[in-house]
Amino acid sequence: MVHEVRHDSAGAAVGFMLVGVLGGLGLDLCAKGLLTDYSLEQFVFLRSLIGLSIFMLIGRQYGGFRALVTSKWRWHLLRTVLSTCTMFGFFYGLARMPLVDALTLGFTAPLMVTALSVPFLGEHVGWRRWTAVIAGFAGVLVILRPGATEISLASVSVLFAAFTYSCMAITSRKLAATESSYALSVYVISGPMIVSATMLGDGSWQVPDAPGWVLFTLAGACSVITWIGIVGAYRRASPALLAPFEYTALIGGAVAGYLIWNEIPDRWVLLGATVIIASGLFVVYREIGGAISRRWISLRPRR
Repeated sequence: MVHEVRHDSAGAAVGFMLVGVLGGLGLDLCAKGLLTDYSLEQFVFLRSLIGLSIFMLIGRQYGGFRALVTSKWRWHLLRTVLSTCTMFGFFYGLARMPLVDALTLGFTAPLMVTALSVPFLGEHVGWRRWTAVIAGFAGVLVILRPGATEISLASVSVLFAAFTYSCMAITSRKLAATESSYALSVYVISGPMIVSATMLGDGSWQVPDAPGWVLFTLAGACSVITWIGIVGAYRRASPALLAPFEYTALIGGAVAGYLIWNEIPDRWVLLGATVIIASGLFVVYREIGGAISRRWISLRPRR
């Protein structure tokens, strides 16, 4: 059943989505700039620390510390492990490949969620959606071109991050009935912060200069902006309306990559991106409904 969305709600939802997309793209740009001078461990630690601090400051608007009370510690521990893998995997790849390439491979996550929802959530996925999922992964092969070129560790790392991100989305759906969205976000930031802190040493820590502190602070703020935007959007409208706007991140990434780093996507990346986007949009339109909306809320606080 398709739920009607009032025009005012739809407009607000699109506005929130664009804010979330802008926040996510800002985070990626900050990461790509910082990772040329700072270690991955330091970036993850400071980004997580600053993001968590901001979450604590705005927590009152989302139920305060009471919203963090939980009896599902094992699930949250699993989510922190998945979040740590996602963060390290994505940003490792992002630092070593063109921005739009990393974003394109990262957008396979919705397709993976569809595939994983069958064994882990017991959902029925019809042949049309399975066809879209297979087509989407064919788009990945177009980009990677195994056999024609060497598959880079960076590409594998981003795809692994998309997989762990998808698993995190599945756990979000399982916990949606009992856990607040605030708790689901705060705990997944805490895990990478703790893990990265244990990895910091003389060789991986460099005191940031003034521009570095600005970018680190901006990265943490962008991660919170992304969460507010995406959650705010999917609370107001269905994925069918919002997904096309989410994919504008690829356009922004292509433009930013060209202007800042002179990155130009080759024809294989453009073709693969087209296939992945078309497949993802088809899956979304096949999954219109309130219950599915809750799944998609968790698909973008990624980073």
